[in-house]
Amino acid sequence: MKILLSEIRRGRLITLKALEKSSGISKSTIQRIETGDISPTMDKMEKLAKAMGVRITDLFESKYK
Repeated sequence: MKILLSEIRRGRLITLKALEKSSGISKSTIQRIETGDISPTMDKMEKLAKAMGVRITDLFESKYK
């Protein structure tokens, strides 16, 4: 399952710094999620989705949506 965080963030013209501020998640952690270096917890994904104004399911690419 691919995480679409980077695509959605860029599509909404949200900077890493702005997402850090609105989600409470550090910029470095967001970058590591976007590059696939770490697997985020559902809690973090929920915070990121809320900060960007999308549903949490929008952050995942899956044929089972």
